[in-house]
Amino acid sequence: MGTSYDWQCCTWNAPIARILAVVNQKGGVGKTTTAVNLAAGFALAERPTLLVDLDPQGNATTGLGLQKSGLYPTVYHVILGNEPTEKAVRETALTQLKLLPSDIDLVGAEIELVSVGQREYRLRVALEPVAEAYDYVIVDCPPSLGLLTINALAAADRVLVPLQCEFYALEGLTHLLKTIKLVRERLNPRLSVEGIVLTMFDGRTSLAVQIRDEVHRYFPGEIFDTVIPRNVRLSEAPSYGKPVMLHDLRSSGSVAYLELTGEVLRHE
Repeated sequence: MGTSYDWQCCTWNAPIARILAVVNQKGGVGKTTTAVNLAAGFALAERPTLLVDLDPQGNATTGLGLQKSGLYPTVYHVILGNEPTEKAVRETALTQLKLLPSDIDLVGAEIELVSVGQREYRLRVALEPVAEAYDYVIVDCPPSLGLLTINALAAADRVLVPLQCEFYALEGLTHLLKTIKLVRERLNPRLSVEGIVLTMFDGRTSLAVQIRDEVHRYFPGEIFDTVIPRNVRLSEAPSYGKPVMLHDLRSSGSVAYLELTGEVLRHE
C-alpha cells in the first residue's frame, strides 16, 4: 500500500505502520528507556519495528549500541531533506528492529526548521517512504514541547506517556495532554493517547503509591496495568548498548517491558 501527502489540502493517507510517539516534556522519567525497550519488545514479538531517535542527546542511539561520533546521515539530515530516510536507517542487534539515529546536530534543527514551509510535518513526510516496511514506528521525543516534539505528534497515530511517580507528575501531565489536544485539533486529527505508563515505581515509598492512586483517579481508563519498577538492570543496559531483554531477560525491568509490549499489542 502506498502513502501520499498533499501539501495543498493537507490530507495524509496513513502508512501501514502504527506510529507511536513516546512523549514527556519532563526529563528523567524513563522516556528513552521506555522507547528502546518497547521497540525491542515488538521486535522480539516478530513485529518489524523502526525506532526513531528524535532527541539531540541521542540516548536511544547509544542505547542500541551505535556510536554517535561521526554518524552520517542521521535523523537531522533526513528531516531537513538533505538525505533520504532509507540511507539513514541502521541495523541493530535484533533482526526485526531498525534505528533512525540521532546526534547533537539535531539541536540546530529546531532553529533551522522555523523558516521552513510546513515545518511541523517534516518528520511525517520523512517517514512516508519507509513506514510501510514496519508494523510499528516508535519515536523517542526530546524532553520538551518544542518543534521536534510537535513533528512527532503531527506524524503519530498514538501517544504513549511515561510518567514517573513523583510530586510534579500530574502538573506536567495536564500540560502535555493540552498540547496533544491542540495538535489533534490543528495538525493531526487522527492523534490519540495510547496510554500512560507509570515508570521508576518504588512501592516501598508512600509518595509513589499516592501518586499512582491519584493518576488513576484523574485519568481513569488511560493507565496501563503494567507498572515499570526501579530496577538496576534497566539502568545498566544502556551502558552495554542493549535493550534490557538482551542484558538480563529475567530481571524485573525486562519482565515489565515485555508485559507492556503485550498490553500495547492487545490494543491493536
